[in-house]
Amino acid sequence: MRSALDDLNTFMEGTKKDTMVILTATAAIPTLAKKLGASPVLGYLLAGTLIGPNCIGLISSVHNTEILAELGIVFFLFEMGIELSTDRLRSMKKDVFGLGGAQFGITSLTFALLFKRFTKLQNNAIVTLSGGLALSSSAFKSNLGTRFGKASFGVLLFQDLAVVPLLVAIPLLAGGASGMASALTSAVIKASMALSGIAFFGRWVLNPVFNGVASAKNREAFLGVTLLTVLSMSFLTEGLGLSNTLGAFLAGVLLSETKYRYQIEADVAPFRGVLLGLFFLTVGFEIDIILLLSKFKLIAGMVAGIVAVKAGIIMALACLFGLSPANGVQTGFLLSQGGEFAFVAFGLAKSLGILDQATTKVFLTSVALTMAATPIMATASERVAQRLEEQTGADHYLGEDQEAKEIKGSDDFVVVVGYGVVGKIVCDLLDMKFQRFIGIELDPKKAIQARNRGLPVFYGDSTRSETCQAFNVGAAKAVVITLADATATNRCVITLRREFPDIMIFARAVNEEHRRRLTNVLDVKAMVPILPEETELLTLPFGGEVLKAVGADEEEVKGILEGFRKGIMGRREVEDDAPGGAVGGGGAEDDSSKGIDIEVSDVVVLEKKKKAPQAAGGGGPHPGDGERKRKEDGEGEENAGQGGTQILGGGLKKDKAGVFSNAKQNEDL
Repeated sequence: MRSALDDLNTFMEGTKKDTMVILTATAAIPTLAKKLGASPVLGYLLAGTLIGPNCIGLISSVHNTEILAELGIVFFLFEMGIELSTDRLRSMKKDVFGLGGAQFGITSLTFALLFKRFTKLQNNAIVTLSGGLALSSSAFKSNLGTRFGKASFGVLLFQDLAVVPLLVAIPLLAGGASGMASALTSAVIKASMALSGIAFFGRWVLNPVFNGVASAKNREAFLGVTLLTVLSMSFLTEGLGLSNTLGAFLAGVLLSETKYRYQIEADVAPFRGVLLGLFFLTVGFEIDIILLLSKFKLIAGMVAGIVAVKAGIIMALACLFGLSPANGVQTGFLLSQGGEFAFVAFGLAKSLGILDQATTKVFLTSVALTMAATPIMATASERVAQRLEEQTGADHYLGEDQEAKEIKGSDDFVVVVGYGVVGKIVCDLLDMKFQRFIGIELDPKKAIQARNRGLPVFYGDSTRSETCQAFNVGAAKAVVITLADATATNRCVITLRREFPDIMIFARAVNEEHRRRLTNVLDVKAMVPILPEETELLTLPFGGEVLKAVGADEEEVKGILEGFRKGIMGRREVEDDAPGGAVGGGGAEDDSSKGIDIEVSDVVVLEKKKKAPQAAGGGGPHPGDGERKRKEDGEGEENAGQGGTQILGGGLKKDKAGVFSNAKQNEDL
């Protein structure tokens, strides 16, 4: 028995044991983190610290594991790239080359001055450390639908480009300054050539290749050519002396120009998730517990200093570039950690003799700890940002702040009226298309909550012409009305048709009769949502029509809706597994005599009561603004629909100037 176990242990030594340990960790950590309500990133870092070479030492081939883990960042950057297009890159030039360039330059200079003043490091070591610490981690992805998310992504993209000259400069720093200017110039030219080639290759090369593979209808072949594209671009740019992640990012941007981008993203996601977890595991390898305990004050001071300097500079620059203080705080804390490229840069500097072993160890441990602290700081920044948002003036919620002015001043935005569940889905789909939007919500609570999360949703009454003029609705590509109340929808449509006769309008109708009247009388693209418990899914076709109207092709819309559908179903599975997670549970089906509130959309479906319902349009005054707000939240939708459609009947016509009028309009509205 002992002999057999010894033979098995000998057989499993080396790569086999490393593989089993790593796969066990990547499977167990997310599960445990979910049950404990903790961040998986912290779990990976802690596990890496424990099983790494500086503690238990279960991994025998750390170098090979780190090479594999680098592919996690490669696929992560590829996914970031595939979410973009050349048009999107051009639209982000202020965040990338303005905010990103300023952040990297000022942060590098600040660290250099601090090292020069308080340390005895050589100049080449100071340049290496300053440039490496100015970089942030690309692994902490933010919501691109928010202003701080866009700013963070722009800064990270510039940092990824800045890696190129930094990695070129380090070997030159080891051998002197001769030829540095020409080498840096060459690196900048290479990066410029790579970026300028995105549109050409994305439009003329990859499409035919993927069309040919897709015509075979073989999923394995499609996945194979996708992986080939990612890895070949990554290895090519790395071989030219550039960053391998830059190559992966460029590959993603190339494929974003194809109609298969969403299928590609879905195929690559499992690889990216596992490998990214492995990357954080290897980051934990660099945390030396013994070193941390022996030099605790030094390392704690360095961690605090790195975070404070980077967060402070980014917050100040963000405000200078037009972000609100709340968005500046979230951007600063989200990018305050050290980055994965610091490990590459510092390791290269150590191999070239620029940094000694002890200095490298201290800085790598400090950078790893800043990354470990990022989830905690991100949570804290959300709370600070929310408090700042709550203390801001009314302009922030009424669409008069800088962010709203930027969107309103463009000609490439969509107006979404109503921010219930249907409105949220439409906004989320527009985000996935990277389409700018402004949300107008009459319920102040909803508007404030959305605005405090950094979303461009503002308080306003869309039935008033003054509101439409204030939000520059006439310049919008389209207006999407998602209100649950027919009366409010009709008022909004009539106002829009009066002020902007030619604007494209999508509207949510309450029934088929309402839909026909909206379509035939007011030239509105209307759809009737179905209201069983699957409303959230059945709302997607409505959102799909909106996406087509703003320029998305059929394949792109299918991909976006499929990804969104998978997200909804995955969320429901988690909710169903949770105790009490079933919607409408606890005997809702047993008591039909009561009005049971079941959340199925931004409306609340009320079961029939014994008392006959009174139509909103019959025999009484129309509801005021307060009641209309409640109806937008879902109260009495069926009655509102019956009464509201009367507004469109009897005499509503379009005059020669294209303006809608109604003899009974003043009475009805």
